[in-house]
Amino acid sequence: MTDVIVVIGPGSIGQAIARRVSAGKHVLLADLREANADAAAKTLSEAGFAVSTAVVDVSSRESVQGLVQRAVALGPVTGVVHAAGVSPTQASPATILKVDLYGTAVVLEEFGNVIAPGGAGVVIASQSGHRLPALPPEQNKTLATTPADDLLALPFLQPDQVTDPLHAYQVSKRGNALRVMAEAVRWGKRGARINTISPGIIITPLAKDELSGPRGPGYRRMIELCPAGRAGTPDEVGSVAALLMGPEGTFITGSDFLMDGGVTASYWYGDLAPK
Repeated sequence: MTDVIVVIGPGSIGQAIARRVSAGKHVLLADLREANADAAAKTLSEAGFAVSTAVVDVSSRESVQGLVQRAVALGPVTGVVHAAGVSPTQASPATILKVDLYGTAVVLEEFGNVIAPGGAGVVIASQSGHRLPALPPEQNKTLATTPADDLLALPFLQPDQVTDPLHAYQVSKRGNALRVMAEAVRWGKRGARINTISPGIIITPLAKDELSGPRGPGYRRMIELCPAGRAGTPDEVGSVAALLMGPEGTFITGSDFLMDGGVTASYWYGDLAPK
């Protein structure tokens, strides 16, 4: 049977990664919106990839389990790319926590049960997770290890504690990196690896939404004042993912790779530091 690469959220970044890691394999593209999966499938199939599609709602464990069943029916799952999520401009704090934090935890739990030996995954987190001040050690541990179905009941994630969409997003993305570190231990028992990539501003349709939205001036300031002086491209994220999922990355697991053109460096130690 052909090895299977599952791409959840096949937008610009998901497709860029798929192109780098899926040659000779079957790509299962899953999205909340069928039209998005179909559009990505058309692009990749025209480029020579074997592709099928599925609809998934990562905030529903039942839906994710259905995707897992679909994937294993196609063949051994040797790669998982989790690039689905919502941004602060797109959703309420509660929705961000449900999709970006809980949804990622569910994906890691369910695919961690079936990932093939030698397999690897990447979760797309965000530079935002690196701009949150240090959390107390007990909060780090609970974000990393609380069973997914109990995550949203944690006291520090309640509506009176997380009132702003950006805060919800930052906590979710910090949580993704912590969760991946903990899950790497479990995935390792199956001979598989899992890492996060935390991109900065990557020019995608979602980023263009942010650049034209209420946070646009802040985004443009980040691009202008960061050491790289520009935004990133999906292909650059694809290159890092290819390293992490490929034969040259087999000693890397449970790690988070910040690739933001130096925005975080400038936020803590440079021109972007809060006054």
